[in-house]
Amino acid sequence: MLKVEYVTSGYVEGIDIITDVSLEIKEGIITGMIGPNGAGKSTLLKVIFAFLNPRQGKILFEGQEIQNYLPSQLKWMGMSYVPQGFSTFPQLTVEDNLLLGAWIFRRDKKLLDQRLKEVYEFFPLLRERRKEKATYLSGGILRMLCIGKEIITKPKLLLIDEPSEGLAPKIVKEIYNFLLKIKDQGTTIFLVDQNIMKALEVSDYMYLLEMGQIKQRGPKEEFEENIREIIRDSLISR
Repeated sequence: MLKVEYVTSGYVEGIDIITDVSLEIKEGIITGMIGPNGAGKSTLLKVIFAFLNPRQGKILFEGQEIQNYLPSQLKWMGMSYVPQGFSTFPQLTVEDNLLLGAWIFRRDKKLLDQRLKEVYEFFPLLRERRKEKATYLSGGILRMLCIGKEIITKPKLLLIDEPSEGLAPKIVKEIYNFLLKIKDQGTTIFLVDQNIMKALEVSDYMYLLEMGQIKQRGPKEEFEENIREIIRDSLISR
């Protein structure tokens, strides 16, 4: 579904954060990427979703080159992105935030109502709080809202960055269960995570990124065999 070929990028001219990164995201599975702080994981997602331009390399989505596209064009093509932190509008209600996420079919009232109903079935807490402003929500419900705002379009590919950051363990478990349900409903997921064990638990295939380069790749079973060494090396790399 997605191919990244020899991509190099960074925020400042002459300083590369990721270098010659190549990877593939296969359809219908969760692909996890782990690595220490500063490895370039979030930078890679920003490059894929066109918030940051690659200095070299290609990115292909369903066989089509997209490295020169805009984020809005990628949204139309079926790609969504949940960034690290909260991407909601705090002074808008839960429902208004969800409706903003559905802007690509905002004039189709029937489809809008159907997708809104589906998100509320997926996240019942959002239905209960739908008239509240996002600024009054807890971190866990805000994370649900961030995800709900992106899955309302039923994307083909969901990019999600650090979904468990700053959340209580009980909420973390719920969020990862939601990701598995999203996959079961037909959305392919590329998960970037510092929570190595949770990423390992839900992913089918994994990458290890260190110092802006892919150091290891393979089915989750291969990572499970070497998980102690991976955790040790990631901690040393910080």
